[in-house]
Amino acid sequence: MPKLKLDIASKVLRLANPLRVAGYTFETWEVIVVTLDDGARRGRGEASGIYFLGDDAANMRAAIEDVRAAVEGGLDREALRSLLPPGGARNAIDCALWELEAARSGKPVWQLAGVPQPRPVVTTFTLSADTPIEMARGAVGYVDARAIKIKLTGDLALDLQRVHAIRAARPDVWLGVDGNQGFVRDQLDALIPALVEQRVSLLEQPLARGEEAALEGLASPIPIAGDESIVSLADVTAAPSQFQIVNIKLDKCGGLTEGLLMAAEARRLGLGVMVGTMIGTSLATAPGFVLAQLCDFVDLDGATFIVEDRLPSVAYRDGTVFAGPDVWGSGRP
Repeated sequence: MPKLKLDIASKVLRLANPLRVAGYTFETWEVIVVTLDDGARRGRGEASGIYFLGDDAANMRAAIEDVRAAVEGGLDREALRSLLPPGGARNAIDCALWELEAARSGKPVWQLAGVPQPRPVVTTFTLSADTPIEMARGAVGYVDARAIKIKLTGDLALDLQRVHAIRAARPDVWLGVDGNQGFVRDQLDALIPALVEQRVSLLEQPLARGEEAALEGLASPIPIAGDESIVSLADVTAAPSQFQIVNIKLDKCGGLTEGLLMAAEARRLGLGVMVGTMIGTSLATAPGFVLAQLCDFVDLDGATFIVEDRLPSVAYRDGTVFAGPDVWGSGRP
């Protein structure tokens, strides 16, 4: 392959409102953007990293610099999987390689990836942890939302008040909750029946990463999704005894290449597939949107958290998300 020029840029995104999850509050979010240029065409990839693994912008940049020579030498996506571990650095390069390949071939990324031609998909819209009243107001504010995901903190009594208030405010929507590792196993015996009562359809990552074994044998009428516990393809193997849904995030697994492999393996094992995203611009959302065409659950609202998105942007309309070909990976030079 021709030699490439690699550029790394970083940008601090300002959030419109603080994002509160179990153990963290965010008001800004730093991302990196990798651009690969062969002199005639280019490819781009944006990554946020994974905060709970210490995968921040500085570490991502350092990891990319360590492999600069190999990347500029023209490695392919499969070689990249061997060169870098899962994480934001690999995600940024992998997505840039996909877009570059699309530009060289004249085919859009979705076609190269072998997924159906993209269509708008229903996405969840996330409510940051707050008082029940404020979260209910937020739910009402999501006028077009068909699906809402609620961030919980592990404070069982308060969390149940939050869910009850939101369900009362929005009896019409699909509801899921995200524990963000905030609960312990003993709390689930009270939490799950209460969620069933409020017609909650998904429970995401209730226990801490490393405590997954406590979920084995749990008969939950609500499917449980693994997020922090399932980083990459290697983690999918153990999932069937602990989770019913695999939440794939490209920043966790290291790009669309690995994400597609994870989705295929999850299906082989009889698991449901979910795609999520960290906070980022539309450039980070678009590769996940390609994967979303294969998923049961879609959580691609990361671009809605920031004050200013890049142009062109993904479109949020009538509770759906759509990344048009002008956003990323169009197959045009």
